[in-house]
Amino acid sequence: MAKLVFGLNQSLDGYVDHQAMLPDTGLFRHFIEQVRGVSGMLYGRRMYEVMRYWDDDLPGWDAEERDYAAAWRSRPKWVVSRSLKSVGPNATLVEGDLAAAVSGLKARQDGEIEVAGPELAGNLTEFGLIDEYRIYLRPIVLGRGKPFFAGPRAPLRLIASDRLGENTIRLTYVPA
Repeated sequence: MAKLVFGLNQSLDGYVDHQAMLPDTGLFRHFIEQVRGVSGMLYGRRMYEVMRYWDDDLPGWDAEERDYAAAWRSRPKWVVSRSLKSVGPNATLVEGDLAAAVSGLKARQDGEIEVAGPELAGNLTEFGLIDEYRIYLRPIVLGRGKPFFAGPRAPLRLIASDRLGENTIRLTYVPA
């Protein structure tokens, strides 16, 4: 059975915004290795559309960006959406009953499935399907945006903390 892990960069005031919090070199290397190690990724529509950036090679990319893109493309992706009619390469559209679909996905897969998107994670939290939360705490105050926790917050228990890159602390929680 797979483990669902929700992890995103978070500002000090609790918001997520991928454009405002670009990773430093050390953190980006961590993300490359993390993507290489997951069984796949589960996205909401908006986050999937953001991540589709990695589908095409861009001429200005450095070696690390090409490594990330290759790792990302190699992993299966499941996209939860009511509005999309199709998805890109190595991706499957998830439709219908979200709790049943994701429970079935967890049962069929092994390893770790990364969950990306605070709204999707909020729904999955409500269903009790998130197994682990990873907050990549960044020294930025955004003052706006989407909160990391969108919706009800499960009681959590801290199981690990570590420093990544120059300015990031990863806090790892499991439901209490």
